[in-house]
Amino acid sequence: MRPLDRLLRPRSIAVIGGGTWCENVIRECRKAGFSGDLFAVHPTKNLLTECPAYPTLDDLPAVPDAAFVGVNRHLTIEMVRKLAELGAGGAVCFASGFSEAVAELDDAGSLQDGLVAAAGEMPILGPNCYGYLNALDGAALWPDQHGLTPVSNGVAIISQSSNIALNLTMQARGLPIAYIITAGNQAQTGLADIGMALLQDDRVTAIGLYIEGIGGLKAFEAFARQAAAAGKPVVVLKVGKSEQARTATISHTASLAGSSAGADALFTRLGIAQVASLPVLLETLKLFHVTGSLPSARLASMSCSGGEASLIADIAAERRVSFPPLTQVQKTRLRDALGAKVALANPLDYHTYIWGDVDAMCRTFEAMASGPVDLCMVILDLPRSDRCRAEAWFKVIDAIELAMTASGKPFAVLSSLPESLPETVAVDLISRGIVPLCGMEEAMDAIEAAARSGLQTKKPDLHRPSDIDTPTTLPEDEAKALLAQFGLRIPKSTSASGADDAACAAERIGYPVVLKGSGIAHKTEAGAVALDLSCARDVLEAAHKMPVQSYLVEEMVTGILAELLVGIVHDPAHGLVLTLAAGGIMTELLADSVSLIVPAERTDIEEALQGLKIAQVLTGYRGRPASDINAILDAVMALQDFAIAVPVKEVEINPLLCGKDFAIAADALVKRGETHDG
Repeated sequence: MRPLDRLLRPRSIAVIGGGTWCENVIRECRKAGFSGDLFAVHPTKNLLTECPAYPTLDDLPAVPDAAFVGVNRHLTIEMVRKLAELGAGGAVCFASGFSEAVAELDDAGSLQDGLVAAAGEMPILGPNCYGYLNALDGAALWPDQHGLTPVSNGVAIISQSSNIALNLTMQARGLPIAYIITAGNQAQTGLADIGMALLQDDRVTAIGLYIEGIGGLKAFEAFARQAAAAGKPVVVLKVGKSEQARTATISHTASLAGSSAGADALFTRLGIAQVASLPVLLETLKLFHVTGSLPSARLASMSCSGGEASLIADIAAERRVSFPPLTQVQKTRLRDALGAKVALANPLDYHTYIWGDVDAMCRTFEAMASGPVDLCMVILDLPRSDRCRAEAWFKVIDAIELAMTASGKPFAVLSSLPESLPETVAVDLISRGIVPLCGMEEAMDAIEAAARSGLQTKKPDLHRPSDIDTPTTLPEDEAKALLAQFGLRIPKSTSASGADDAACAAERIGYPVVLKGSGIAHKTEAGAVALDLSCARDVLEAAHKMPVQSYLVEEMVTGILAELLVGIVHDPAHGLVLTLAAGGIMTELLADSVSLIVPAERTDIEEALQGLKIAQVLTGYRGRPASDINAILDAVMALQDFAIAVPVKEVEINPLLCGKDFAIAADALVKRGETHDG
């Protein structure tokens, strides 16, 4: 595929078709101030919205850089083929009825294949998409009204939903949007391709993604690394759980590490900020546009109200943001600016003693900025312009600008309500280099996301496993033997056919023993596990109660301090996903898990373990001994090495028995199969 430059930054545009949608593309290009050539193509009309119309593409006076193809799905393929033959720069395919409609239309899949073949090396967006808006150059291959205005620089947003993209253009939060691009079915051009093209535009400051799934994992990783190298942060709102990304819930791991956990782990690994709502997506993009990624979420908050100070502190307490205590230097400078009546703290209620005094407010804000903080926020809700006057509030903004210049720290104005920060004021704040944040909860979520973003370039490349055909579940004894070859410690064990054979095996291993029924995934729930059996009679009684005729007899591990689950799932959408969780029968009950993308480094795994609730037990809770963390890490690394080397659909150790000097795999599940390149 050729580069997207001509398609996204065209000097000439052709609009193919005659419906309302095509007429609107012409109107929006004119409204946006597009200065290049604008052509219409229609077999019978001479004019389309006062734009010269030509009967065929061959009749155009020049080959267009970009074309909006607004005809039916069958004719779309013909028009795309002709554009490619002429050497056009690219096309937006508006029509639907392609791969998104395979359940309803028998020819939908073949038509999409035909469209890609017709395009050849010429880039296309869609099909089934609105196209794009380029507010930098006035190009609007967009079949509907929108809310963008011309900008000289700004953020770019890529969306898999055209209607969501349309809604985002209507934001009134002051965010300068340079591009809105819809990806549609991504028949040829994927999210990563579009993102790579946008990174080449120096006027783009950050990129936002609204997506349902990731097509090419390697391409997406390359995009994330290129964004990091360019210093352009990326934030994503991912929704939906595609059928492809779901994994069979044969194991606890699969139920914990579905597509959502895999996506979260992937974005964290790639340094991409993650948000859960459209307002937070916009607020994070504002932060990125003005300040870039934040080194941390250490904040200074200032307001002239104790209520606001208390409210922001409570909201922040539920998130990974912090308000560092004031240093002695800060306290001295604040006391000089505020006098003796104000209680000094962070968040700070500076009262109204200095309201309207720009110099005193500036000294207050500068004093707060002198501490160990990465973003300074002044909570400020402007009065309604239709009923009130706001001159005194603008003095606060002037003081903020002075303090920001003097301190060198980034500043934000935070309104507790979105409607109390008018768009005109937000735009003015951005022009001054101040971040306008709308809504306390949205702002805290955005700050948390921005502080967690940023790719660590030393991270190894992702491991993209081959697709797996006909996976099969290995018997537990075979699974454990295979895992032991990679260094995983397992208990002494032997298989047995029948109760009498199990009793004999127990004698050879030595009591106490564990008896397990073979061929059952969830043994505890099925009554197929018996622990701490101390004699042959115990073994026989336990065997007769189980719903199987074959068994696994193992040594009983003693001195257990904690139980963990360690599992890896082959997620087709995100690669191999490593999950760590509280183990045994408490896995789902405690909901205590974390996922990482393979390969994960030892330090990352240790940090993830420390983030679990069960970490307190691992490190010695209320005077109990601590588990051997290095032994646990050795076990996890061994499992990871196994999953990379052996084609697996999933592999799980549950529980991994943890003691003072051991980490032993008590139960193992391996689901492996043949592979082919995906």
